Amino acid sequence: MVSEVDEAAPRGAGGVQSLDRAFTILETIAEAGGALGVSQLADRAGMPLATIHRLLRTLVDLGYVRQEPSRQYSLGPRLMRLADASAKRIAAWARPAMTEAVAALGESVNLAVLEGDEIVYVAQVQPSHHFMRMFTEVGRRTFPHSTAVGKAILAHRPDAEVLALLARTGMARYTAHTLTDPAAFLAALAETRDRGHALDEGEQEIGVRCVAVVVAGAPQPMALSMSGPLPRMGDEVVRGAVPVLELAAARIAAELGRVGTPVVQARGPT
Repeated sequence: MVSEVDEAAPRGAGGVQSLDRAFTILETIAEAGGALGVSQLADRAGMPLATIHRLLRTLVDLGYVRQEPSRQYSLGPRLMRLADASAKRIAAWARPAMTEAVAALGESVNLAVLEGDEIVYVAQVQPSHHFMRMFTEVGRRTFPHSTAVGKAILAHRPDAEVLALLARTGMARYTAHTLTDPAAFLAALAETRDRGHALDEGEQEIGVRCVAVVVAGAPQPMALSMSGPLPRMGDEVVRGAVPVLELAAARIAAELGRVGTPVVQARGPT
C-alpha cells in the first residue's frame, strides 16, 4: 500500500506524485474510451487499489470524474471547460503551419485527434477562394474507420488494438465506399503504412477525397489532412500534398512539444 507521504513526495524536477497519478487516471479513462471499472483502472494505470480509490474520491468530488450507475468511472463534466480552452489553444498553436500548408496546396487543411474511440476535428483552415462546407468542421466527431485521419493514426497501432476498437464502435456505412469489414480495414492500414499517408476515398462524404499524415511525436494521437472535392483531388495533387502536409505536421509536433501540451479531451459540437 502506498503511503500518503509517498503520494505527496516530489517526483522528478519539482513534480508531485499524487498529482501525476491523478492525471494518469484521467488519461487512462480517456484512452479506454471514456469509462472503466476501478479494478480495470488500477490494472491499466499500474496503481494499488487503495491509491486509486483515494484519488477517485477526490476527482469525483471535484467533478473531473463521474461514477456511473454501472459503478464504472467516466470523465466528468467539469473537464469540458478545460478541454474547450485547451482545444482552442491547440488550434492556435497549429494555425501558422496549417495556414502555410493551405497557401501551398489551395485546399482545406484539417487537424484531428483520437479521443477515446472517436476522431475529433480540432482545427481547420480553408482557402478563401475555395470555401466549401464539408463534414470536417471543428468540433465534429466520427469514428476512425471512415476517415483518412483515423487511418493515419490507427496505422501506427497494433492490429489487435484496432480490432478491439472496431468491435466497440462498429463499422457504420456512411457511403457506398465506407469500409465495413475489419479485414479490409486492416489491409487499408497496411497500405497506409507502406505509402506513408492515408486516403479517404469518399468513405465519409460522397464526392470528397482526403489525404492525411500522422503528427508523429504529438502529445496525443493526432493527424493532419487535406480534403477537397474529388475533381480537384487527383492522384498527382494528392502525391504533391503529402510532403507539404508532412512538413506542417512536423512543425505542429515541434510546437506542441515546445509548449508541453497535455493530453486533452476535445469538446464536440453543442
